Amino acid sequence: MTTPDPNAFAVRRAEVRNGVHLSFVHEGVGGFPILLVHGYPESKRIWWRNIGPLAAAGFEVIAPDLRGFGDSDLAPDGFYDVSAYSIDLHTLVADVLGHPSCVVVGGDLGGVVLYDLALRYPGFAERCCFFNTIVPLRPELFEAAGIPPEPPRETRLTADYFLRQGTDADGLLAELDTPARRRAWVAAMYGHRLWAAPGHFTPDEVDFLTEPFADAARLHASWGAYETAFGRRPLETMPALFEPCAVPTLALYGGDDHVVDASFPARCRVAFSECIGPFVVPYCGHFVQWEAAATLNAALRWFNADLLAR
Repeated sequence: MTTPDPNAFAVRRAEVRNGVHLSFVHEGVGGFPILLVHGYPESKRIWWRNIGPLAAAGFEVIAPDLRGFGDSDLAPDGFYDVSAYSIDLHTLVADVLGHPSCVVVGGDLGGVVLYDLALRYPGFAERCCFFNTIVPLRPELFEAAGIPPEPPRETRLTADYFLRQGTDADGLLAELDTPARRRAWVAAMYGHRLWAAPGHFTPDEVDFLTEPFADAARLHASWGAYETAFGRRPLETMPALFEPCAVPTLALYGGDDHVVDASFPARCRVAFSECIGPFVVPYCGHFVQWEAAATLNAALRWFNADLLAR
């Protein structure tokens, strides 16, 4: 395996709102627009194995860094929540790039942002691809479908990161007091914390993926969604997450993920009224876009073949 090239794609910047500029890769201009939404502990670099193949398939690929992540600006307004991310991305795609609709792909935090985009802006998401994340929706709808509650995060051995980032960000940052320590904290998510299936990330690849988190302010910003989950950071506005989503959605699940609960496929069938799948991707964990890049690229090509034919 070769070391990933951080300069493999040109990076653009555009102001979206409130003085925030987003950085994004923009390839295949003129194709059908597809928005790739990263999560945590990720940046736009997590899509490095998807951008080229999807552009070659006929998509106009838009792969941004969320506010506070990667090369995008820190937010002067201090909002790092699902709604803020969603509004930024809609502004980028619809207002800056001029696309009234697109395909949206996301996992982890990006999957939750995807859900908000689909509900907040009817018609914007023509199709979705959703994988390995929290499935939004009111708990009583899952209960009515016979799906038991997920075990409390506080009881999970893999949840210490969630609690520290969400409730003690300042204390954790004080411990992660060098770039090397900050990158090592993020690197653990690709290794011994059991998010990924074994063998999918070489040391060079982990270096490539963790480099954007070396800066303390950016690492702290990347924990914004965790802090808002615990009420430690204000929301820009309430997220649109609590109704079923009618957008046709391809749901994938990397079953070797020890962070996302095994009830994920069942929850997807309740949350998405037009759910295709969910399909379990073998030998794959949390990072489907990296661990099973060829599978995801092919699935997106065929799932959206009619859109590409436009």
